[in-house]
Amino acid sequence: MCEISTATEEKKKEFESLALQHMDSLFNTALRMTGDKTEAEDLVQDAYLRAFRFFDKFEKGTNFKAWLFKIIKNIYINKYRKASKTPQMMDVLDAEAIGSLSESETPEQQIFDELLDDDITKALDSLPDDFRLTLIMSDLEGFSYKEIADILDCPIGTVMSRLHRGRRLLRKILYDYAKQRGYLKG
Repeated sequence: MCEISTATEEKKKEFESLALQHMDSLFNTALRMTGDKTEAEDLVQDAYLRAFRFFDKFEKGTNFKAWLFKIIKNIYINKYRKASKTPQMMDVLDAEAIGSLSESETPEQQIFDELLDDDITKALDSLPDDFRLTLIMSDLEGFSYKEIADILDCPIGTVMSRLHRGRRLLRKILYDYAKQRGYLKG
């Protein structure tokens, strides 16, 4: 029994050393995916639970961050997109509590929010899921085309196409934004 306990502790330590460093990045992406802090936290928690449960399936020497993102993408598609199609009820007390959530933001989230003001965030959120997720993984998370292709289970050419089309859609959506702020002369 001591051997099982020792092996479990070693697995836990190895998992933590690989996983915890990606928590903020995973949360920010989950927040972009869900648009809701609580759902993002639940999504990240589900992803970490699943990743730990199947940690023995992870191929050592490969990109652990990409493996986590693949897990979170699959959970989001399977669970949250389906759930988002059903209307949700909200308790009055829950609605009042929403106002206090911004006080508990992490410093990373505050920086992220400052970098992406409301107009840009709304524009990014208005993109179809495939384009938005590909843009987030490339431009915000810094994954390579190959890593994104592995995460999304699609060819590299599809990733490149989605990035091109997503950026073109985003550019079109943000044209007026850029003119208003003096980035474009009109």
